[in-house]
Amino acid sequence: MAYMTRQIAADYAKDLIVSNAVAPGKILTGKGGRAVDPRWIEYSEGRTPWPRLETPEDVANAALFLASDEATYITGHNLFVDGGWMAS
Repeated sequence: MAYMTRQIAADYAKDLIVSNAVAPGKILTGKGGRAVDPRWIEYSEGRTPWPRLETPEDVANAALFLASDEATYITGHNLFVDGGWMAS
């Protein structure tokens, strides 16, 4: 996805078409299942440098920023919204 985002940005920037992606980490949505098993939550909390796990609002805020007038010159970017997971 990251390479496709960059390629689209390179190919269509001349047409003022913006291409960005949001890459979320472990999101706490309130749903049940294996992903919220205590051992997997503990693993995710230990792996994420930020002192909490992600919420849907965190992802929405990143997407809203990229869609806003404040991000008009950002294209070809894969925005990690993961509390530092990929940085560590």
